Amino acid sequence: MIAPDLTQAIPDDLGRVHFIGIGGSGMSGIARLFHARGLTVTGSDRSESATITALRALGIEVQIGHEPALVTSANTVVVTGALWDDNPEYAWALEHDIPVLHRSLALHWLTRTGRVIAIAGAHGKTTSTAMVVTALRGVGADPSFVNGGVIASLGVSADVGRDSEFVIEADESDGSFLLYTVAIGLITNIDTDHLETYGSMDAFDDAFVTFANGCSETVVVSSDDPHLERLRPRITATTISFGEDAAADVRVTDIAATSTGVTATVHHGNEREALVLSVAGRHNATNATGAIAVLIAMGYSLGAAATALAAFAGTGRRFELNGECRGVRVFDDYAHHPREVRAALATARSVVGDGRVIAIHQPHLYSRTRDMAGEFAAEYEMGADFTVVLDVYGAREDPIAGVTGELVSSAFTDSDRVAYCPDWTDAARVAAEYAKDGDIIMTLSCGDVYRIIPHVLSALETS
Repeated sequence: MIAPDLTQAIPDDLGRVHFIGIGGSGMSGIARLFHARGLTVTGSDRSESATITALRALGIEVQIGHEPALVTSANTVVVTGALWDDNPEYAWALEHDIPVLHRSLALHWLTRTGRVIAIAGAHGKTTSTAMVVTALRGVGADPSFVNGGVIASLGVSADVGRDSEFVIEADESDGSFLLYTVAIGLITNIDTDHLETYGSMDAFDDAFVTFANGCSETVVVSSDDPHLERLRPRITATTISFGEDAAADVRVTDIAATSTGVTATVHHGNEREALVLSVAGRHNATNATGAIAVLIAMGYSLGAAATALAAFAGTGRRFELNGECRGVRVFDDYAHHPREVRAALATARSVVGDGRVIAIHQPHLYSRTRDMAGEFAAEYEMGADFTVVLDVYGAREDPIAGVTGELVSSAFTDSDRVAYCPDWTDAARVAAEYAKDGDIIMTLSCGDVYRIIPHVLSALETS
């Protein structure tokens, strides 16, 4: 893992910029904005993808594979934190004194002259960021934005707007959310995670307090999150709270989730407005309330913000339908923490009706699997009818001895409701053979588990 150096000086003139790992959701968005700003952008990645095809369509040159020759003409190199430090392009850039920026520093360069609205928190960042952008577009604003996932109604994860506002998803996993000069911040929630970066929960808490107090105008915080509530006395910035709690400044009530969407009522002061969302999942009513609170902090009315969110159509890899075969719908979700798994499975349950939910879980990170295997098993056993567990997607981590997906499957109390299948062909077959008309199969992870979906659909055809 390449950690960002938050003290690193960033040149004003970046010249020709090369992105190593340009196909990632965050990297591709930043590359897109650099290109829109008139910079010459090139990139490389390990495999083809729809994202890379879209970047090439913009005129960005992208090569598959990593070779030192690809960076010889670059003036600046941008890297993802998931890059290994033995990457040949990265190593060559360091050896030849080419400035290397972590992607968060590149995003900081983009936002340096804007009014930054930053969305942080353990869960719901991508959806909340997309909701803020959608609502701002709906009230007639035109912000620039960089999100961690594609905003369905816009078809992109990043774009340059005419206004001074810049909406970003701010990542706490590596501490980079402290890098930005934030006017208005949103903290969705805080949960135990990323202790490999921070060392302790106290240090993790300190980082969120620093982020909150760095918001020059307002910080919007969840009143439903007990962890955030414990930190509230340490937050000195102007604060707006949101949630179902009766004391919330922007409160949501009457939440009703159906298979086609969510309805609720949102309150601010003496005002109340109906909220109608076309995306499934009860938690999205809370995400929307946080987004509405951000717009209220920016000076927009409750009514305008709530009405604008009706246009929200979801984000990529957030309960995203990828296909259907013999009456079985196949969804993909980014959930990679037990709390996120709970919300994703609850959404699936609200949509499936009388059918069953079959989960395909790809554990993400060796350390998270080691520390939370029992919690994952409990959530899947409670929320899914059957679970297929793959092996660990290590991402930025080296393997840990004895840590495999079997840690999760062996933690189930009912072994008949889980199968450990490190082989993807076998995993797809097991899920397809279990499924019947009316069921949902859902992949869950922020790794590359979505790549198994064509195998699942093929297995459904032949099983």
